[in-house]
Amino acid sequence: MRLDNCLNFKDFRKLAKKKLPSPVFHYIDGAADDEVTYRRNTSAFDDVDLIPNVLRGVKDVDLSTTIFGKKIDLPFYCSPTALQRIFHYEGERAVAKAAQKFNTMFGVSSLATVSVEEISNLVDTPKMFQFYYHKDKGLNNSILQRAKDANFDVMALTVDTITGGNRERDIRTGFTSPPKFTLSSMFSYVTKPTWAINYLTKGKFELPHLQDYVKEGTNTAISIGNYFSTMLDQDMNWKDAEKLCSDWGGHFALKGILSVEDAKRAVDIGCTGIVVSNHGGRQLDGARSPFDQLADIVEAVGDRVDVICEGGIQRGTHMLKALSLGAKACAGGRLYLYALAAAGQKGVEKALSIYKTELERDMKLMGCKKISDLSKKNIKFK
Repeated sequence: MRLDNCLNFKDFRKLAKKKLPSPVFHYIDGAADDEVTYRRNTSAFDDVDLIPNVLRGVKDVDLSTTIFGKKIDLPFYCSPTALQRIFHYEGERAVAKAAQKFNTMFGVSSLATVSVEEISNLVDTPKMFQFYYHKDKGLNNSILQRAKDANFDVMALTVDTITGGNRERDIRTGFTSPPKFTLSSMFSYVTKPTWAINYLTKGKFELPHLQDYVKEGTNTAISIGNYFSTMLDQDMNWKDAEKLCSDWGGHFALKGILSVEDAKRAVDIGCTGIVVSNHGGRQLDGARSPFDQLADIVEAVGDRVDVICEGGIQRGTHMLKALSLGAKACAGGRLYLYALAAAGQKGVEKALSIYKTELERDMKLMGCKKISDLSKKNIKFK
């Protein structure tokens, strides 16, 4: 399979699996425990049918929406994800450029392999910074100030990684950051020579937001699960989140909200957005899917903050269903990561183009000319 043959999300996944060493592929592809939540994140969309309207004159379709005070041309964006340089040597630079081409938001992780300063100079598309709350308060202050100085538009505090999830695929394959070349894993890396050559010759792997404060992840190999469990502050609470929101002083979201109670409290501490997410099923297996919780959260707080649905999205029709329930936008990591791993910037651009084309076609088939035309009247739960 080649990039030209990729027609959908599953095709990008197949090509990524072909290109990546097994530990790297399974880091992207895997989830927690028995991966029940991971599968439910997508299957939840199958429990809802779309109800189209006809004869609505839909020649011209407007897919734009406004989130966190920024208008974007697509009702979805590229979620912040860690370690992108490991998946493809172009890493975050590729995703940022692709997002700018389609004028949608791009997220940068605390565990990014490119700095906020470089991304800010590289693109002017709306940007989100994803914040992991570390035990080291000096590190927390540093990355907050750097994101602020780089003029990022939104800060999203991840709140569902209070400890690492049980990612058994990573344990079996020995995946670490940076990759650790051991006797047991060497065969997998050797059988993907193009990846290995690019990884070893296309610039040094580093985590620029962390490396002045912690050696784990850059100079010392560690699994992501162990990083969360040992480096992040397990005492993080609502007062900490409220202070961070105040210190940021701009658009602020909590990423990883699933309960209505937490959604309401997020509004109370000053959040302007909520990302309904379970971390791609990579943390608490058995947790509800974002789509299953979306309607209740929108009903509770959707008139006061931007509600984003993140997780399990693989098709334009999935996005239509979430938008019909009141999400202001959708987001995803695997949504573009398989494409990045498969072909760098060209892969991400093709993925975003496919999702855009699906949305335009599906909006017309639904009888809708703009995102605000979508409503609960367009869907029915089975």
